[in-house]
This record gives sequence, structure tokens and C-alpha cells, in this order.
Amino acid sequence: MASVLKVDKLDPQSGTDLEIGTSGDTVTVPTGAGLTVTDEVKTNKISPATGAAFALGDSGDTFTVPSGATIVNSGTATGFGGGKILQVLSVLVSTSFATTSTSYVDTDLYKAITPASTSNDILIHVSLPCKSYKTNESSASTAANIPVGLFLTDVSGTELADGQLAFQYTPSSSTNTYAMSGWASFVYLHSPSSTSAVTYRVGIKTFHSDWTATAFVDLSGNDCVGSMVVMEVDGT
Repeated sequence: MASVLKVDKLDPQSGTDLEIGTSGDTVTVPTGAGLTVTDEVKTNKISPATGAAFALGDSGDTFTVPSGATIVNSGTATGFGGGKILQVLSVLVSTSFATTSTSYVDTDLYKAITPASTSNDILIHVSLPCKSYKTNESSASTAANIPVGLFLTDVSGTELADGQLAFQYTPSSSTNTYAMSGWASFVYLHSPSSTSAVTYRVGIKTFHSDWTATAFVDLSGNDCVGSMVVMEVDGT
């Protein structure tokens, strides 16, 4: 028959260390009883008494991770409301790219990212300078409304977004060269629903085959930097 020991306080017999039980023993605090520690608890592991769910604290409590301490997550973080940026990747391109194709052609501006979860989204920001020009042109009027087409695709070639770039028209009568330039910048949110690597590409085309569409250059033809930033956003 189990015995009951009723005391108001336990102190170590000597020194300042107090041991309860022996290796292999189980010390149980029954339902309805509370165990209050007003200073510090040191342990290598905390597990739920039953089942697989473990609650830490109560509603309204605040848990502080002190400076210099690190929380390592080896599982899946859930219940944080979503919208968190999980990873950011970027690429810069400064080598001019030109085409006379009226169909979209991939430029050297592309980036791959591997989502951590199928529920996460990818936020893509693209910024690049473009120019459209024609040489040996005798009439400035034919230079009007010659935009460059822009497009964004994923690795499978699926078109995600496209548009036309508005230009500033600047003719050069001394060389009979007519050119228009502008800066393209757009943002697109994609839901790949995959944990496989996804490559996003930016391409250009010309709307008139006798005009050349060029990316990563300014009006004078000097190389300029284009950029793509891809960010994984927690979609949970």
C-alpha cells in the first residue's frame, strides 16, 4: 500500500542540491494539481504527457528569447498567420540583349527558386531598361508608337504576365536613327503550388520586325543593369 508524505517544505540534507526519485522513476503531478517554479527549470526535453500536442503557456502570456539565444526549427512552422518572407533571391544583368523578333524571346534575366511548401507564393519584382530603335529611317513619323513587349514566364514556358513599355521618342536626324527608351518595372505574385524548383524568365519582343528591341541599355546604347528579385511568401 502506498504511503502519503505530507510536508510543507523539502530541503536537501546537505548542500543546496535536492533530488526527487531515482533513474527510471516517473514522478507524476496529478490532474488538478499545479507545479509552480518561480526561478529556473533546466531540462533537455519537454514532451506532452499524453497524445502528441503540447501547449506552452496560456493566452496572453509572453515568452522572451534572450539576446544570444537561437531557436532552431527542424519541422514545419504553422499558425503564424502567413505573409512571412521565407527566402529572397536576386540576379543582376548588365549585358545588352537585342532582338528583331515579333515573338517573345528570353533575355538573360532569369532566376530559379525552390518553394518550401506547395501553399507558398512567389513574389517577383522585375526592373530593366529597354530601347527600341531603327536606323536609316528618313521619316520621323514612322517612329511613333513602337513599343517593346515584355513578358514573364515560369520554367514550363507558361506566360504569367506581359505588357508593353511606353517610350520617350528621340530622333537623331544626323544619323537617321530613331530610338525610344524607357524603364520597365513590374511586380507579379505567382502561386506555383509546388516544391520543385521554379525558374522565372523575362523576355522581350518588337512589335515591328524592322525595329530592334533591346534590353539592359539606355537611349545612347550604354549597358545598364536590369534586376529580378524573387521572394517566397508564407501562404499558410
